[in-house]
Amino acid sequence: MTGHFVRIAGPRDLDAWTDLRHALWPHLALDGHRGEIAEALEKPERLVAFLCFDPDGRAIGLAEASIRFDYVNGCQTSPVAFLEGIIVLPSARRTGVARLLVSAVSDWARSMGLSELGSDASLDNTTSHAMHAALGFDETQRVVYFRKAL
Repeated sequence: MTGHFVRIAGPRDLDAWTDLRHALWPHLALDGHRGEIAEALEKPERLVAFLCFDPDGRAIGLAEASIRFDYVNGCQTSPVAFLEGIIVLPSARRTGVARLLVSAVSDWARSMGLSELGSDASLDNTTSHAMHAALGFDETQRVVYFRKAL
């Protein structure tokens, strides 16, 4: 992992940020990702993104975080930092990239005066569960959300 570095994503990172975001959430079209990134860049208080780069300058990981003022399951304070999404390219997994990204998010959250970092994963995403546990997250509860059209 020598030579990897993390920094806040900015306008110059649009292509790398979009590609990683699309790999994380493929159900959204690339234009949709670009639109959401443009909104994030205009309102940095709503969402922060960190990119991890390899020694050659290639983006290999992404973490997006926000500050949530609503109740976050399992958290005891409000507001809390929330890890909205994290992805590491398959070729760079299990090399400490996710740890670097979560560390950057944690440092950012502390700089904002926050004391908790929340996150979630779908019930069937056991790979994410294992990553969260390895990075020091405690599982707080399991939830299934429901809705009814009226």
